[in-house]
Amino acid sequence: MSDPKTTFTGYARYRATGQLAFLLHRITGLGILLFLLIHIVDTSFVYFAPELYDHAIQIYRSLPFMIGEIFLVWAVFYHGFNGLRIIIFDLWKPEWWEKDIAVKSVYWVLVLSILAWLPAAFIMGKAVIENHFLGG
Repeated sequence: MSDPKTTFTGYARYRATGQLAFLLHRITGLGILLFLLIHIVDTSFVYFAPELYDHAIQIYRSLPFMIGEIFLVWAVFYHGFNGLRIIIFDLWKPEWWEKDIAVKSVYWVLVLSILAWLPAAFIMGKAVIENHFLGG
């Protein structure tokens, strides 16, 4: 087993496009997992502690959480598109791991995830503005 300090410093020093895609895939996956765990726990409050559930909902309606939700949606898109890229490369086109194609595919995943995310970000951002700044 490797030393965590060595692992993290290695991640920070290595800047190749593939490594950054790997890190972003891991970070978005962990963020999604954290959201799902929190969501399961707070939803279970409905049955055994309704007052805690109401409190959790109030916290989720706060500005930081609503902004975080917008970025969570991007994380889901990025993680999904990058996962599909990895599946395609590993199962059907392993020769695409060649550096030029792999680097281009990372940029395509970023562009696709941003384009897919923008409509949702607009709608969610509009709700944030209406609820927190316009008193809606």
